[in-house]
Amino acid sequence: MEYSHLGRSGLSVSRLCLGTMNFGPLTDEATSFAIMDRAHELGVNFFDTANVYGRDVGRGATEQIVGHWFAQGGGRRERTVIATKLYGGMGDWPNEGKLSALNIRRACDESLRRLQTDYIDLYQMHHVDRDTPWEEIWEGMETLRHQGKILYAGSSNFAGWHIAKAQEAADRRHFLGLVSEQCIYNLLQRDVEREVLPAALDYGLGVIPWSPLHGGLLGGVVRKEREGRRRTEGRAAETLANKRSQLEAYEDLCADLGVEPSAVALAWLLTRPEVTAPIIGPRTPEHLDGAMAALTVDLDDKTLDRLEELFPGYKTSPEDFAW
Repeated sequence: MEYSHLGRSGLSVSRLCLGTMNFGPLTDEATSFAIMDRAHELGVNFFDTANVYGRDVGRGATEQIVGHWFAQGGGRRERTVIATKLYGGMGDWPNEGKLSALNIRRACDESLRRLQTDYIDLYQMHHVDRDTPWEEIWEGMETLRHQGKILYAGSSNFAGWHIAKAQEAADRRHFLGLVSEQCIYNLLQRDVEREVLPAALDYGLGVIPWSPLHGGLLGGVVRKEREGRRRTEGRAAETLANKRSQLEAYEDLCADLGVEPSAVALAWLLTRPEVTAPIIGPRTPEHLDGAMAALTVDLDDKTLDRLEELFPGYKTSPEDFAW
């Protein structure tokens, strides 16, 4: 396993991050435990979750599963950099969501209880809160840090100018501010290259891409569909219909390389200078083992150029739309 500092921080994290969103709704507790144990065996020390994860089995269910796993001991908590998030509503009563000082305190205490730990390594804002001033948000985060309940703060789904506002406000308070941004980023979805990635690079934030396979569409969907192993529905089916020729050419390229499409998609993200660790969301230990192949894939310049032809990206703003 390779490790990298998370942004400008001194925190070392694995180049792949274990996403836990499937734990509970799609993966039972026993299998979730097996995946997390296997992740440690493979050297993955960076796990990501959120207080709202759990969906139809209940918000908070995923954090509870991770907490039950920590409670087994054996160095599981000590060997894990745990990242969780707040923002989404945990109930229907006022102040049970977003980033008020009240909810920051309440949400953190509840996540600590579910995770069965006394600190969170990376506490991420799941979305920007347009109604709460940054002075209040940072005061709430500073209090948690002074209490030892969180070590680092991160953002998720922020625009570039949100990152700038957050960091300038933190700087005025002589606070470390954000060390990471978690955003959707993959070969099919590259909008963040315009402003989010440049802002992250300039302010020293590590980028943690979610949906690196774009809902499985970069994981060999055309081949799986032909073999009867995959059926796409909803938005994924619409994207597949619009991007079928690109994805067919992509899978042909991967076949020529002798590498699974999912491994190529992850390996491409790992070549991006802003990216710390893409988030993988395995439903089984075997899926996790498959994702590890990306760490051994070496994409040469010719292959990178071909990927750029198939999935054109964006220049940094304003050059992307002006001069």
